[in-house]
Amino acid sequence: MLTQLFSGARRRPLSSLSEQEVLALAIASEEDDARIYLAYADQLRAAYPHSAKVFEDMAEVENTHKNMLIDMHRRRFGERIPLIRREHVRGFLERKPDWLQKNLSPDAIRREAELMEQQAYRFYVEAAKQTSDAGTRALLHDLALAEQGHEDIARMLDERHRPEEVREEEQETAHRQFVLTYVQPGLAGLMDGSVSTLAPIFAAAFATQDTWQTFLVGLSASVGAGISMGFTEAAHDDGKISGRGSPLKRGLACGIMTALGGLGHTLPYLIPNFWTATIAAVIIVFFELWAIAFIQNRYMETPFLRAAFQVVIGGGLVLAAGILIGSG
Repeated sequence: MLTQLFSGARRRPLSSLSEQEVLALAIASEEDDARIYLAYADQLRAAYPHSAKVFEDMAEVENTHKNMLIDMHRRRFGERIPLIRREHVRGFLERKPDWLQKNLSPDAIRREAELMEQQAYRFYVEAAKQTSDAGTRALLHDLALAEQGHEDIARMLDERHRPEEVREEEQETAHRQFVLTYVQPGLAGLMDGSVSTLAPIFAAAFATQDTWQTFLVGLSASVGAGISMGFTEAAHDDGKISGRGSPLKRGLACGIMTALGGLGHTLPYLIPNFWTATIAAVIIVFFELWAIAFIQNRYMETPFLRAAFQVVIGGGLVLAAGILIGSG
């Protein structure tokens, strides 16, 4: 926070820039936006080639704007363009570097592009206000209108490169990636956390009939299983060949859902009364098992009755085993 505060203090206000510096900033901004769009295109090209083409064309539009601004600068101030960029001026939204923008969905990238265009429009409106040269002012106003119209241009390019059948195909690709990166690891974690912790938790419950000790056993089993499953998922596949996406995201999804699966029927043992806690835990177990069956049916296209039979019967057997062991 202090770094941002002092960094902002070192920036210049837009009103302090000379007309030459305003033009130089506009040139640098258009060049940066073109490079950002090309980076988006490179990121999308493998899985979404038609969306990549949209951003390539948008980069061409930005380069056209840049060339118009350079011609204006050349006529008014000569060949040497001052070095000034957005990060030198107050009020500009900082752009994240390419490596922090990876793995964004096409929709998220489009939202980022909309923010870029809105900011560019506001910049040109403000820049035109402090320019006295009629030609430069007219150019900046024209560019402001162009940035405001980029939404229409983007829509036109989108319709050209992404007809209805292509959009449906990209939506299917995005859905498949979501399932591979989040749903599959999360489902595996939820199943492991919900089912594998049943036996130790209920064995401890019926062996001790001490709700606090049972809670500690369940907490340690759930957190330990979550850490183990998360690291295993993240380490065994980097996602490059399988196409399953970021190992960090998959590991987090798997680890968190594993821990939640175990904690669901562990938390009732914070209730001091043993039978009240146990009845509540059993009810939660069956909700967990039905949730697993629903997710399998919704995302993995497993018939609901078959998924419910497999999960509920399997979970019930593990639950019964834990109770029998603890009561023995």
